[in-house]
Amino acid sequence: MSSPILKIIFNDFHLNSNEDKPIYLQLAEVLLLSIKHGKLQTGQKLPSSRDIAVFLGINRITVSKAFEELQNQGWLEGFTGRGTFVSAHIPEIKPEKLEDKSNKAQKAAGFKIDKPQYLENSFFVPTTSLHFDDGFPDPKLAPLKELYRAYRSQLTRSGLYDKFGSYGNPDGSDYYKNAISKHLNETRGLKTTSKNILSVRGTVMGVNLVCNALVQPSDIIVSGIPGWRRAENNFLHAKAKHIGIPVDENGLVIEELKKICQKNKVRMVYITPHHHYPTTVALRIDRRLELLELANEYGFIIFEDDYDFDFHYSNRPLLPLASADENGMVIYCGSFSKSFSPAFRMGYLAASENVIEHLTKVRVLLDRQGDHILDNAMAEIINDGTVQRYLRKSLTIYEDKRNHFCNLLNSELRNAVYFSIPQGGMTVWTKFDKSINVEQLAKEAYKKGLYFSDGKAHQYPNYNENGTRLGFASSSKEELEKGVEILKRLI
Repeated sequence: MSSPILKIIFNDFHLNSNEDKPIYLQLAEVLLLSIKHGKLQTGQKLPSSRDIAVFLGINRITVSKAFEELQNQGWLEGFTGRGTFVSAHIPEIKPEKLEDKSNKAQKAAGFKIDKPQYLENSFFVPTTSLHFDDGFPDPKLAPLKELYRAYRSQLTRSGLYDKFGSYGNPDGSDYYKNAISKHLNETRGLKTTSKNILSVRGTVMGVNLVCNALVQPSDIIVSGIPGWRRAENNFLHAKAKHIGIPVDENGLVIEELKKICQKNKVRMVYITPHHHYPTTVALRIDRRLELLELANEYGFIIFEDDYDFDFHYSNRPLLPLASADENGMVIYCGSFSKSFSPAFRMGYLAASENVIEHLTKVRVLLDRQGDHILDNAMAEIINDGTVQRYLRKSLTIYEDKRNHFCNLLNSELRNAVYFSIPQGGMTVWTKFDKSINVEQLAKEAYKKGLYFSDGKAHQYPNYNENGTRLGFASSSKEELEKGVEILKRLI
């Protein structure tokens, strides 16, 4: 084969000995691109390894390794005494003038992607030093050392094959499920065993799993407005029909739900009764009982998202709906994201045994199992009382921060913001005066080093209170003061 072919193949090829990729793979890649772009045709003989080595000034063995790599992949065929050829099994490719994409990552797929509106809910990772976040815990308070020791213990104890040599139960390890069952029974009044528990990687996975397993297209799901967009988008992704009903100072308006049930078959009601998201109001006891009665009467699922039960300041919190559920209507979901750290993806679903069995089978389609090692480490610090001590300590600290933050809002931003002091949780649902553009204010605050949500996630076609959630738990008192000072100057 003549030297012009060598020039055509290797015209833009430059060996780079500083790359992590070996030279023979760099050579194999340029030969492969020559085939894909039609420079080398099906059945065509390649230049000899000697000719290529001389042309590029490299070792002949390197060229032979490149040939061998492409032969193993099926792109080339070698015949003793005849040479190396482009595989005859490759469809003929007409030479085209194509942009060299050998060193460029693909930006756009060649196939169509449907982009429903509900997937456009962008997420944002702030980098400011000050933040009024969505209600995250203070990582400085979390028992990270104790969790680390428990995790290390899981890695070094006996039974390595059971832990690392094979898959475990998809519903979670028995150790974790037993610890969660005992914890829920003691702290929330539930009546469970390990068979009522399914380990999940946080609340979002719990919602998604239930939608996948128990919701059919066109099923009706009801939740409060305003609500949690992440859950609502899961409803839409399951092709369910989502109906929003009002939330007032006493929580979800159950009378509106009753009207819907009288006209339509409701499949599920999603609710955050302890501290409604995003407004933080608690569902009053009479409405809780009415909701359970409606579920029993009309046969719908209650998905109880109890994301921050552990943090209630004014008095002992009302027990979850699941604690009063005698007919298996409630699927109870909790996680350690709000009470421990969002970085650790640990959570659980509690429901009737046959529901857990069904959810487990569906879970395998998405995730063969969770992180049993991390779950077991969490179970260990639950069983030894570490988590309970942490919760008692942090509850006092967060209540003090709540009081300090609310006093700051009241004294420094009077007549600009309106709020009720939350009975629990880690955020203050704050409504701004109608003259204030919260979206613009958030942008200006971010430039000054303060992040908070612009409130767009809490706006609906028939609902816009010009409000947002201002989290206080993850900040120090000094940081809260600096943040409020920035708001005061901007307003």
